[in-house]
Amino acid sequence: MIGFTGFTLVMPFLPLYIVELGTTDVKEIAMWTGLTLGATPTVTAISAPLWGRVGDRYGSKVLVIRSLIAFILTKAAMGFVTAPWQLFALRALLGVFAGYGALTISMAAESAPRDRMAHAIGMVQTGHRLGPAVGPVIGGLLAPIVGLRRSFLFASAFYVIALIAIMVFYKEPREGAAPRKVRGGRAVISQLFRLPGFLLALAVIFGLQTVDRSFGPVLPLYVAQAGVPVTRIPIVTGILFSLGAISAAFGHHLAGKLMQRRAARTVIVTGTLLAAIAVATIVIAPTLYLVGAAMMLFGISVGVATTTIYAVAGSSLPPDAHATGFGVMTTASLLGLAVSPVIAGFIGGAGLRLVFVADVIVLVVVGVLVWRFLRSRPKMADDSGDPALADP
Repeated sequence: MIGFTGFTLVMPFLPLYIVELGTTDVKEIAMWTGLTLGATPTVTAISAPLWGRVGDRYGSKVLVIRSLIAFILTKAAMGFVTAPWQLFALRALLGVFAGYGALTISMAAESAPRDRMAHAIGMVQTGHRLGPAVGPVIGGLLAPIVGLRRSFLFASAFYVIALIAIMVFYKEPREGAAPRKVRGGRAVISQLFRLPGFLLALAVIFGLQTVDRSFGPVLPLYVAQAGVPVTRIPIVTGILFSLGAISAAFGHHLAGKLMQRRAARTVIVTGTLLAAIAVATIVIAPTLYLVGAAMMLFGISVGVATTTIYAVAGSSLPPDAHATGFGVMTTASLLGLAVSPVIAGFIGGAGLRLVFVADVIVLVVVGVLVWRFLRSRPKMADDSGDPALADP
């Protein structure tokens, strides 16, 4: 949570910072902002499985420490750039050393008892959600006080705190052991994609993330069409996004408890269908209050479904491919993050409500696929059966 807070702290004023660097043309400002924001997740999508392989060999803690040190230095350096391309280059460099999000999920899953894995993953994903929920708020309040450049130094300080926390408080289950004897990367990746249903897990993660991130390009415009005055659109949109983020954090936390009482397939299918109902409600909602309620239902439902699919897929990973498996799942998530705004933007050009209609279709398809191809089994606490995903 601390790391994700620091990462998103600069989001509210990034276009303004690009202006401060000397760019005045609106189109160039938008271009550099988009490139800068997209650089880190794009590169991370490529590097996450690679760092996962190193984590399986030498342990995840050392890689998280490496990642956080890189973030400390790179975030601080962003406060001294003199041109937009330098900011873009540093954000791309962050992607090379990023991936601590996937590693922290892997660390939580590996450290927890089998019957508490979903709860552990959900707690970490809750932190992943709450960080971006509070980071922009802190940045928005901080920038007018200390200035745009010094805000990057404060963002760097968040990573110093995270580094100290991981060094002092986290102990790996096999800390101090010799480097692990693991197979080559090609053999492990090949096995992962042959695991029954692992491709289904990647498809579900990609679909959920694509829908989850599709609101960004169209929600402000949708709020404007609802008759909200121009001066109030940012605050209303921000509230709606915050409702979704906080509700999703609660959903991540709730998933572990639900999996102790219901089969994973039931939890995921119920979550996706409730999310589809929530999005359909947004399409026909007569008031913004109902839209806010729908965003809360959507957040909880997607949070539950996402944590559950991560937990079920994580339970089937081989011991020497734990971090690699979560790295590949993170790549699927980041690909959804990358393509979702683009797809939503194109569909939104033909009609804003069509974006939400497309989201409903994707969620229903995901629910049907899970119901058809995910083996139903007792609650997660029951270790008598294999929780792995399975083909029919």
